[in-house]
Amino acid sequence: MPSAPPRLLHTAAVTARQLREVLRCIINAGHWATADPPVQVVADAGHDGPRLTHLLRDLPAQIVVRTRSERVFFHPVPDSYRVGPTGSQPPRHSTRFTLADPDTWHKTDSNSKHVTRRHGTTRSRAWHRLHPRIWRRSAWSDHQGQLPIVEGTLIRLGVQQLPSGGTPKPVWL
Repeated sequence: MPSAPPRLLHTAAVTARQLREVLRCIINAGHWATADPPVQVVADAGHDGPRLTHLLRDLPAQIVVRTRSERVFFHPVPDSYRVGPTGSQPPRHSTRFTLADPDTWHKTDSNSKHVTRRHGTTRSRAWHRLHPRIWRRSAWSDHQGQLPIVEGTLIRLGVQQLPSGGTPKPVWL
């Protein structure tokens, strides 16, 4: 009887396995202790931030991933939401937060502005407790059970000018 083909691992699973090993080495070498802040893991937009966060949730790591500007996130369902008389399930997502549409952004939870010589006025804004809608495909195709809500903080970085003279675009993390 032929054996089953080996299961292909999604990039997020491979990356999480590698990061888990690096973090284990850092901890075992005594470079991180319980009282220390979490280790920051920074990744580019090609990585699935929510999946990495979920896979590494038991480790002292903070995952920071650049996010494409066409993404949509959701506010959490308010704690005051009550299940109706029909006993239906509460919704998993509340109002939309579309990165490309400032009309969907609510008041920031953190806002910072600085003036620099090279970039003019720089601004960072942050919104807490937002989450993407997760689909059972690609990085989540092998997830067992209900798909999780992975909340995080969205950060928008912007500059007034680029040293090259090009048109600046915001960076979302």
